[in-house]
Amino acid sequence: MKNICVYCSASNGLAKKYIDEAVKLGEAIAKHGATLVYGGGKVGLMGKVAFSAQAHGAKVIGVIPERLVEREAVHRGCDELIITKTMRERKAIMDEKSDAFIALAGGFGTLDEVMEAITIRQLGFHQKPIIFLNTDGFYNSLLEFFEQLYAQGFAKRREHCPYQVAESVEHALAFAFGTNATHVQHT
Repeated sequence: MKNICVYCSASNGLAKKYIDEAVKLGEAIAKHGATLVYGGGKVGLMGKVAFSAQAHGAKVIGVIPERLVEREAVHRGCDELIITKTMRERKAIMDEKSDAFIALAGGFGTLDEVMEAITIRQLGFHQKPIIFLNTDGFYNSLLEFFEQLYAQGFAKRREHCPYQVAESVEHALAFAFGTNATHVQHT
């Protein structure tokens, strides 16, 4: 059984396409018999993916700093809820408990988390899959910026790219589980 970490927005009022993708990802994680590891909130995409995963039988592990407990409306119904002192502690625990990382649409917090996962993978601290779920091209501009980093020598291309890009939930989970993911953009 794998633990899939999902990074995503805790904002409400997002477009339906992002909400639908979060719900679909939660359901798919459960159907694959995996555990969801996530930021511990019950609002925004965080809440949607967690409630969907639980509704379909997945175990859910929430990890949230005490400072955000009220702000992000903590999901006290998690199967395991870990309240940390700091954001750095939160990320470390999420990293330790996870076998793969999927980034749904999100803001600065999501970018911070997924960029750290990429960085520590490039430095050889782990070899876990990191996947951008590129719902309706959400990450296209960021991926173009990554190409600029490579082109100008700020990042080195390696034999194995430190992240993968999936256009669907099914392909994201195929990457996470290391199974065949055909018809998927890979940068």
